[in-house]
Amino acid sequence: MRLLAPLLLAAFAATPVLAQDATTAPPAAPFAKVSELVALPDFIPGLGTLYVDPATLPAGPFLAYDHDGRLSATVYMVPLDDLSSGKSFDGLAVGAETVTGVDIYYNAGHPGVEKPHAHVVLYHDAGAHDRLAQ
Repeated sequence: MRLLAPLLLAAFAATPVLAQDATTAPPAAPFAKVSELVALPDFIPGLGTLYVDPATLPAGPFLAYDHDGRLSATVYMVPLDDLSSGKSFDGLAVGAETVTGVDIYYNAGHPGVEKPHAHVVLYHDAGAHDRLAQ
């Protein structure tokens, strides 16, 4: 398991970064505020304020902003059924080039991604985790 995070970081190093400037909220269209698409709060502790291009659901990328509107993480919500059936999610974009850490955890489902899924959270700076937690 100790090798998983470095492997993910290496994999995402070659992943395309969104062409638009997404460093401050709101990002340009086609991204939409998740709380305006489904019944979720504007700010979700641990994830922040989320924006997504609806065409990329369910995986995303979801762009996660802190209370000051600063891009702090890119989040993927990958359905476990898709992974267990062998589906790949290739070439997913990243909100920012820098990735300083990765968290992966289980979610039983919520509005917008109802099936059980894994959250893959790529933090874009050293303080991002703490800013999104509040």
